[in-house]
Amino acid sequence: MSTPQPSMQQQMQQQAAPNWQAAPGPSYTSPIPIVRTHLGHALASEWTKIKSVRSTMWTLGVFLFLMIGLGLLFALITASTDTSMEGESPLVLGVFGPMLGIVCLITLGVLTTASEYGTGMIRTTLTACPSRGRVLMAKAIVFFALAFTVTLVATALVGFAQVAILEGNGAGDPTGEEWLRVTVGVSLYVALFGLLSLLIGSLIRHSAGAITIMIGLFLAPLVIAMFMFAEPLKDVQQFLLEYSIPSQLSVFYGAELSSSGPSGWGPLWIMLGMTAVTFAGAYFLLEKRDV
Repeated sequence: MSTPQPSMQQQMQQQAAPNWQAAPGPSYTSPIPIVRTHLGHALASEWTKIKSVRSTMWTLGVFLFLMIGLGLLFALITASTDTSMEGESPLVLGVFGPMLGIVCLITLGVLTTASEYGTGMIRTTLTACPSRGRVLMAKAIVFFALAFTVTLVATALVGFAQVAILEGNGAGDPTGEEWLRVTVGVSLYVALFGLLSLLIGSLIRHSAGAITIMIGLFLAPLVIAMFMFAEPLKDVQQFLLEYSIPSQLSVFYGAELSSSGPSGWGPLWIMLGMTAVTFAGAYFLLEKRDV
């Protein structure tokens, strides 16, 4: 009796079947190294983003124009009118630049965070770096370092130019303490205020709303105080004059709007405290809220 031959279909199935009993080959190893992410990666990412957008170039460009342009303008006007500055520091004329230029850093600070919520980029950011606190910290460090450096360069250039221009007007030579306050002090204060704007942008998550709040914080106390004529409101008026942002900024230049308000390095510690409290609030809400 003959044995039945397998059909052609059965032979093809037997040949195509994998040999599961074969000895396993060498395991595959990816050539891409697996690196544990850290704050440095987040800093590199945020630096790439902030230097790639046009808003950074425009806001910092206008900021430098106001800082340097106004500083030189007032120095030239003072020198051309033969105004005597006997015994006064020529650095005091540099106060006008930061008064207007700080609005540019408000805008840039808010856009650094709030714009990502408007475009939806924040989803990509938090997917690449699930540690939300690390993202906020990286944004804060990159922005603060950039704002401080640009402001320091601008204040130093304006200061040296004003001393040279007003040398013949009887202006005194600035002391080391005065130089430190109008360069490092002003740069720290302005950068912290810009950082406060960044944190408000993270809290509000809306660019126009956060910019409006920050401009209101900058201008409203001083404007409101100017219209408080009633006697019962004198104490409130005095408080607003002493602790408004323009008044505190003028302290660094020795041009206080009030003699009883903060002095020396006091405005810097006030701004540092405000920024620290706001950072804690932004960090807490960022961890709790959905994107």
